Amino acid sequence: MSTITGAGRTAAPRAHGGIGQSVRDSLVVAKRNLIRMARIPEMVIFGLIQPIMFVVLFSYVFGGSISVGGNTDPSTYRGFLMAGIFAQTVTFATAGAGAGIADDMHKGLIDRFRSLPMARGAVLTGRTLADLVQTALTLVVLAIVAVIVGWRTHEGIPKAVAGFALLLLLGYAFSWIGALIGLTVRTPEAATSGGLIWLFPLTFISNAFVPADNMPMVLRNIAEWNPFSATVQAARQLFGNLPEGYPVPAAWPMQHPVWASLIWSVVIIVFFRTLAVRKYRSATA
Repeated sequence: MSTITGAGRTAAPRAHGGIGQSVRDSLVVAKRNLIRMARIPEMVIFGLIQPIMFVVLFSYVFGGSISVGGNTDPSTYRGFLMAGIFAQTVTFATAGAGAGIADDMHKGLIDRFRSLPMARGAVLTGRTLADLVQTALTLVVLAIVAVIVGWRTHEGIPKAVAGFALLLLLGYAFSWIGALIGLTVRTPEAATSGGLIWLFPLTFISNAFVPADNMPMVLRNIAEWNPFSATVQAARQLFGNLPEGYPVPAAWPMQHPVWASLIWSVVIIVFFRTLAVRKYRSATA
């Protein structure tokens, strides 16, 4: 049961059960958010429109004018492009995660969770897991669209699955940044804006849409050490979408993109999950 603190506020009862309790609580919250998403299908539909538009525009409007490894064949660029579109899709879901948490805070739902004997981090973990499921469904649909426009993988199913796993891991890592933003701002609108402002330079100063060697030296160095670029490069490598003659930069993340992607994603998860849970505790104390 709840107890009364010295300041006259109701304190949340303590949860027992350690890690097992935390996992169960997180799954319950994740289920709640997935049910909510299923009842509002336009959330998923609108999330699909933007990446599909990017696929069509970049493939058929810009594809013939962008050289990749000295090759201006539009089909070559489409293969090069898709890993960048996939990565952009999973990272842009961050804005939705932040807005959802800000909306729960704004409506007082978090205060209701406080009255339950549940793990403190379960609310945020459940939310990010639900967003991960939604992102995975979006990737499936987007991959089908990519196949329709001519994209193919060339390294076999296991490596293709590994490529998508790295993309989803990056999206999950970035969702914790969105969670921190959602807990920091006051309104869902501010969370959406705040979640997109930093994503645009992150995704465009990268190797997602054009080779980084075409950039000025300073931007090229930023792009080569960008965690987003590492995951894009890793996905291209695992999908077999690196064109023949494509110059791989000498920077370590570009030479070892799979390891670089894993390291970046784990570091981001650990760092921003710690900050987000700490912010959640202070915001609901």
